[in-house]
Amino acid sequence: MPHLLSVWPSVSRRITGAERVLALFDFDGTLAPIVDRPELAALPPRTREHLSGLTERYRFIAGVVSGRGLEDVSTKVGIPGLVYSGNHGFEMAGPGFSFVHPQAGQLREVQRELFQELAESLADIPGVLVEDKGLTLSVHYRLTPEGLAPDLRRRFQNLVKPYVDSGALRTASGKMVLEVRPNLDWGKGRAIAELQRRFPDETLTMFFGDDATDEDGFAVVQEGDGIAVFVGAARQPTTALYRVDSPAEVGEVLGLLNEL
Repeated sequence: MPHLLSVWPSVSRRITGAERVLALFDFDGTLAPIVDRPELAALPPRTREHLSGLTERYRFIAGVVSGRGLEDVSTKVGIPGLVYSGNHGFEMAGPGFSFVHPQAGQLREVQRELFQELAESLADIPGVLVEDKGLTLSVHYRLTPEGLAPDLRRRFQNLVKPYVDSGALRTASGKMVLEVRPNLDWGKGRAIAELQRRFPDETLTMFFGDDATDEDGFAVVQEGDGIAVFVGAARQPTTALYRVDSPAEVGEVLGLLNEL
């Protein structure tokens, strides 16, 4: 899997040859470094400057596709003119449009009930943070002692099992996080496809992500002959065709995009 910066001359020719480019980025671990607590994550100043610069260029439609709630990620990034996709695409907003998946919205009360159960049951495990994101739930355990993680995962599965068995919800996992989502055929890949539909004049899509939850996004982008970029070490398995090492290098790529 080639490093994107090592093949930048050929990739940049594809970008300059496109009429318009839909340039999409995950937030945590992609635009911003991973931190111990999600509320502490911050967009580096240079990355913010470069990302903001893309909104001023007609060639680019720039956006953030995140597992965070829409209000959370749009506040964290705080750049007008971007497209924002939150909760793995269950809610989106951008210039001239807003979207909430109608069936996901109907499950808010079910997830609030499960949130209370998870928060109460896992409260005695050190370092656990249970987050209600409106349309999805997350259980973060980056600060939990490693020896307690198996018990955490066991309790989590026992609590969510009735909701999963009912067909209402499903689970997923990422980097030190367990997630609960509506049991719908929807994720970052479907969200990216929806954004492509809403911006029909784009002729090339780019998507940068760092986690298992980004893989369906990579697949959709590559099926459309786009550019999918994994952020992380080369040894990690991914379907993306390119990689960069870190959020700092994502910021470097953003700077290069502004020069095209």
